[in-house]
Amino acid sequence: MSRASAAEAPGPSARERELLRREVEISRKYLGRVPWEMVAWGLGNFALWLSIWPLTFAGMLPLWAGFLLSTLCITLSYLPSHEAQHSIIASRGTKLRWLNELVGHVSTIPLVLPYRLAWITHRQHHAHTNDPDLDPDYGNKGDTWRQSVWNGLKARQPGADSAYKVALQRSDDPDADRARAEAIALNVGYYAALTALAWSGYAIEAALLWWLPRQLGLTYIQLFLSWAPHHPMEEHGRYRDTRAWRSPVGTIASLGMEYHLIHHLHPRIPLVDTGRAYREMRDVLLERGIRNDGL
Repeated sequence: MSRASAAEAPGPSARERELLRREVEISRKYLGRVPWEMVAWGLGNFALWLSIWPLTFAGMLPLWAGFLLSTLCITLSYLPSHEAQHSIIASRGTKLRWLNELVGHVSTIPLVLPYRLAWITHRQHHAHTNDPDLDPDYGNKGDTWRQSVWNGLKARQPGADSAYKVALQRSDDPDADRARAEAIALNVGYYAALTALAWSGYAIEAALLWWLPRQLGLTYIQLFLSWAPHHPMEEHGRYRDTRAWRSPVGTIASLGMEYHLIHHLHPRIPLVDTGRAYREMRDVLLERGIRNDGL
């Protein structure tokens, strides 16, 4: 666009300015608090996952029950770290920053997803949502949820190009090298643990308490946190790249992602408050042209 064209482009109307003012005013009601429920979720979920191992090995927990519990724990492990990635628990330089980092690093250990790597790549997702070349989550695109699941499974096969790896390579984040080293260390530790367990005669336990639950958890997370809120992953713009949608499995089972639109508009609002924030600003957002699929 030429300078002359830019100068002639109309600015926001009085109504648009008023809508934005109301949207921001509502969002501020939900900012600034420590989401202690997410802290308890992240650390408690990790502790529960750890306890599954000795309970199963001691025969106090049947292997099938350990498998189900581990799958649940791993599926629930990402969201507390996601809060920490956005510094929702505590901002940099505040006295509780250590807690923000602790939750961020610890909660995704069962998922084998390093906190720093997740944050660097997630920031690219927010900056380039639905961009086929720059959004690390674009590989989860699919015309149907089955196709999205299949695409995710293919992306995790040996030799497949990792979208996170590519995103990290093009990142100019000063912590990129540190994130890469942490990713290598965590993955080496994961495969070393599986190998040691198999070598010691616990191959079935290793598969059913970690390997398979992780695969199922990753699939569920990619489906509900990536594919569903952005489907069909073709639109761009602040109010169009993410949708409000009615989940067939309900809000809890979809991990609160019916309201993921609020997170993309106001990333510092805690997850557990996004539903209330959406309901309060719904009329404003509808007038601003959001995609609403039944919510």
